[in-house]
Amino acid sequence: MTFGSYLKQIREQKKIPQRKVAHRLDIDTSTLSKMELGERQINVSMIEGLADALGLDFKELQIKFISEKILHDFNSQPYFKDALQATLKQLKA
Repeated sequence: MTFGSYLKQIREQKKIPQRKVAHRLDIDTSTLSKMELGERQINVSMIEGLADALGLDFKELQIKFISEKILHDFNSQPYFKDALQATLKQLKA
């Protein structure tokens, strides 16, 4: 499940109309629809507003967003796991 489809599923489960989420993000509903369908990128700066609009935990939503972004952008690279391990070492230092 993509991040956008995850957001759509949560929004629909909570019966929150697209217009309310779009208003919170200061975007139009067609842009939100495209984000939910994976036709438009979600910006990292939108995560806090999405969490607020959907009643989700900001930390958990940000972790989910970053994880998916990393996997989507780099998973096909031959040294992906090595790069992740090197990054974790740098973070611990």
